[in-house]
Amino acid sequence: MNAIWVYLAIGLYIVVGMAVAFAARRGLGQGGHSMVDFFLANRTLGPFVNALTYSATTYSAFMMVGLAGLTYQAGVGAMGVELIYLSGLMLAVFFGPRFWLAAKERGYVTPAEMLGDRYESRAVAAIAALASIIFLIPFCAVQLMGIAYLMQGLSKGVIPFAAGVILATLLAVAWVWIGGLRSVAWTDALQAMIMMVTALSISLFVVYGEIGGFGKLFARLGSEYPKWLTVPGPGYFKFRTFLGLALPWLFYCVTMPHVSQRLFVPASLRGMRGMVVGFCIFGFIYTVISITWGFAARVLLPNLPNADMATPTLLGSTSVPLVLALIAMVGITSAAVSTVDSVLLTVSSLFARDIYGNLKAGASEARQLQVGHWVIPIMSVAALLFAFLKLDLIAVLSIASAAGLLVTMPAIFGTFFWKRGTAAGTVASMVVGAVLVIWFELGKLEPLGLWPGVWGLIVAAVLFVVVSAVTEPPKGGAAFVDGVNATLREKNVL
Repeated sequence: MNAIWVYLAIGLYIVVGMAVAFAARRGLGQGGHSMVDFFLANRTLGPFVNALTYSATTYSAFMMVGLAGLTYQAGVGAMGVELIYLSGLMLAVFFGPRFWLAAKERGYVTPAEMLGDRYESRAVAAIAALASIIFLIPFCAVQLMGIAYLMQGLSKGVIPFAAGVILATLLAVAWVWIGGLRSVAWTDALQAMIMMVTALSISLFVVYGEIGGFGKLFARLGSEYPKWLTVPGPGYFKFRTFLGLALPWLFYCVTMPHVSQRLFVPASLRGMRGMVVGFCIFGFIYTVISITWGFAARVLLPNLPNADMATPTLLGSTSVPLVLALIAMVGITSAAVSTVDSVLLTVSSLFARDIYGNLKAGASEARQLQVGHWVIPIMSVAALLFAFLKLDLIAVLSIASAAGLLVTMPAIFGTFFWKRGTAAGTVASMVVGAVLVIWFELGKLEPLGLWPGVWGLIVAAVLFVVVSAVTEPPKGGAAFVDGVNATLREKNVL
């Protein structure tokens, strides 16, 4: 494909996206200069936009590039990993209303701020924020890698990897800078629709136009690649591998701050229910599409040296007409950019509110917001530099980042369900757990065959319980737990 077509398609996408972002910015009234309006859209988004922005934030380059690549390499077990995430949304039933109510009543902007208040400790808020930033930077880089691989593959290498990474970074920063979550939410809504329509259209075209339908696709898989239709497949999905991949996905909706922060945003509990139901429908369809795409690539392009290049190579082949390939590229780029801008927005709010705000006690909200603005490009540069390392499979690297934040799960559970949880237990669990995960990841260590994220969660849970049992709980901890649960019972949520 001629690179000029790629540039033109991306250029049109940028123009439309910018128009939507600036239109959303007009919604910033006098409250637009507050942390709540910039980072949470003043908690006024409706269920439809919330469902789309939640979907676009969650589903990124991991899906049509990463999950398709994982399917290409490892088979149908990849679908099991992703469906674990959808089943993990049952946690939203328990935690979502509590997140929303606590934030509504106490004015929280970030999940780390909520933890700090519950355990009555600035250190808890700052450490939770720092851990989130450390693990979200690689996660953000994964999305940039997905876009760069896509453009590089479609242009047959004319557009270099570096150009794709830089372009995606600039675009994400611009949309966050223009209007905060209000801008991100509306551009996400646009991008979610683009993602779904393009992914479905292209998948159906390839399956029916090039392979002859789903019957022939699975007949060819059954005869040529039978192991890809079983678990453990061609040898990749051993139990410990599946556990290591699936466990971070199970808790993803409450441990990943750029997703859990969305639980603060709905205008009402009814709106939250609409958001979750809409996301489940979107997620299931998009998962099936991504898996189908990976299988189609395995049949049509059987010997790729890099599984992450399955989608870019297939789109750049003669199997897909130019116009459809360009539309698909825009759809996948939309998915990745939507996640990048959401991560940047969350990371900047964590730094401004929970690190700077705690180091500079008494700093005004206006000053925190100003710091948050300037953190956005700084964090984007960090993600860009990480992306240039080109580490591992996109799907695996995404899950490795999520695995690091599994260590916050015991503290989150204790926030609403265990009155005895203490600040000391929270700090010990997060610090030791995070260090252990990083150590194991860097050293490629898997004691007893268990992945770093599994060990991180086990160690964090044990430390949280043991240290909390021998230290003094915060004076207001029990009142916090009882207050949130009592209010939800009054609202007939429990």
